[in-house]
Amino acid sequence: MIEAGRSRNIAFFGGTFDPVHNGHLSIGKKLVELFDLDRFFFLPAFHAPHKPDSKPTSGYHRFAMLTLATDDEPKISVSTLELDHARSRYSFDTLTELMTIYPQDRVFFVMGADSWMDIRTWHRWEEVLLLTDHIVVSRPGYAISFDHVSDAVRERIVDVRGGKGPIATRNTPTIYFTDAVHFDISATDIREDIRDDAVLDRTDDVPDVVAKYIEKYELYR
Repeated sequence: MIEAGRSRNIAFFGGTFDPVHNGHLSIGKKLVELFDLDRFFFLPAFHAPHKPDSKPTSGYHRFAMLTLATDDEPKISVSTLELDHARSRYSFDTLTELMTIYPQDRVFFVMGADSWMDIRTWHRWEEVLLLTDHIVVSRPGYAISFDHVSDAVRERIVDVRGGKGPIATRNTPTIYFTDAVHFDISATDIREDIRDDAVLDRTDDVPDVVAKYIEKYELYR
């Protein structure tokens, strides 16, 4: 139960989630614990602007799979904010809108280490990083460095890798780096396996309800 008038900690994890897999879910569960989050939202993109040549599966199917995968998680939900706009959106625009929707709450934006290393390709990237709190989740095979960002951004960085939660958050917007969630699952590999074999072999990588949904609607074939 959230106390009346108390500011909530709310995280948004953007991506295509095509399909959502157990690695994505482990991030949600672990970050809820580490950062004492009141809510964690998966935020499926309509179409990522930095991937213009890669058209994702319909938003309807990706939303349905996310909803099925999170149905039994009381603090984890799915936001349709970007899907409702029905067009490609920049993270800056989405975050600005989220800050308007949740003016009394603390908003965390979650990204993977690969996104962090490519952050300078993002539209208004420095403003994105200074706008609100961020959580960068390490991923196998991606080295983390800080020399590609500005001094203003580096001043916001708090490296909590190797530590144990819960993590004490600061009063000012901060960029947290955590290695508490490790997964070596790729949605791209899952899609390619299905295309190659016409069946879902990697059933350990996705929730059972998602595997059944993929089979029912013959996705990725």
